[in-house]
Amino acid sequence: MFNSHDFFMKRFSIHIKDTSRYLKYIFNGHIAFAMLFFIAAAAYYYQQWLANIPENFPTSWLMGIVFGIVVSYSPVRTLLKEPDLVFLIAAEHKMSAYFRNALIYSFVIQLYIVALVVAAFGPLYFASFPEREGRVYLFTILVVLIFKLWNLFANWWMLKIRDKNIRYTDQAARFILNVAVFYFLISGEMVIAGIITILFVIIFLYDLGLSRKQAGLAWELLVEKDQHRMQSFYRFANLFTDVPHLKNRIRPRHWLVSFVEKRIPFDRKNTYDYLYRITFIRGGDYMSMYLRLIVIGGLFIYYIPNIWIKILFAILFLYMSSFQMMTLYQHHRTIMWLDLYPVDVEQRKTALIKWLVQLAMIQTILYAIVFLFTQAFLGFAITLVGGILFVYLFTNGYVKHKLV
Repeated sequence: MFNSHDFFMKRFSIHIKDTSRYLKYIFNGHIAFAMLFFIAAAAYYYQQWLANIPENFPTSWLMGIVFGIVVSYSPVRTLLKEPDLVFLIAAEHKMSAYFRNALIYSFVIQLYIVALVVAAFGPLYFASFPEREGRVYLFTILVVLIFKLWNLFANWWMLKIRDKNIRYTDQAARFILNVAVFYFLISGEMVIAGIITILFVIIFLYDLGLSRKQAGLAWELLVEKDQHRMQSFYRFANLFTDVPHLKNRIRPRHWLVSFVEKRIPFDRKNTYDYLYRITFIRGGDYMSMYLRLIVIGGLFIYYIPNIWIKILFAILFLYMSSFQMMTLYQHHRTIMWLDLYPVDVEQRKTALIKWLVQLAMIQTILYAIVFLFTQAFLGFAITLVGGILFVYLFTNGYVKHKLV
């Protein structure tokens, strides 16, 4: 006899083994060191900033918006797979225990985000409202957990609705109410926060009634949502190790491809130069990850007051970008045609190192320009020279050693 609870536990066990295997590579020594450095530096400057926080700083707005985002983003992890569309639809009436466990797992796994945000905003809250007692903030945390649970149930009910316009409208309405509730709650306007909570409950009950009118589950939507989240995780993990489950997405980006093609001579020795540049532009999340790291690193360099910490962040982000772009070498590992190319393997390694050097040099120059904007001319010189030296040592030392 089919037991949906046991089936979920088996599926959950496989899911944990799968994700933990990749998390081991994501949080390796390199990333752990970078995260420790980020947290220590951020905590130090956060404490200094709180000591001189402006009186008119919009704490209520900031916390209201962030808490609203945290509780609104409450996806349901069903752990369903594509074959389930064939084999489980007939057993839908027996799946109540499965989906109950999925809701519990989804809520628990998202509590770490709540914990991080609550811990980060605690010092800001007490610095902005020193007259308030600690139990007031504890009450705010309780409200966050309640709204998180409510939004999770509402998102689950909306997954039974096939009309995406209804889902998007409902999500937008709940997001606005979530932000409003936390804004007035943190501002001390308890009556208005209570009224908005009542409005949210009305929408909450409307979602429940709407879902009960549906004939059955939207299985295609459930599988699509869960597979999309797993593919996002696999794409991120692929930056650190090989992920055979990854379905690579190809983005055309014609104008960028055309720009690159014109600058690479049509010659056998440039085969891998062309391949790695096109892969960087079109395949996976390489280009978006590279650009995100440049922007985040630039913001750290611009806003951190200490020049030596700025320089450390510049080198650290150079390292992170170069380390993650190394996975380009293994991107086409499952394609047999590369083994048939009449091109020496050493040219393949040389092409990747050349491309990594060019990307790192662009990043170094951009970070040096940020120092110019802050009028830190010493930092500009050190970052430019130190970045070039780091790129040379990293690519010709570590990268060459790892390319096998």
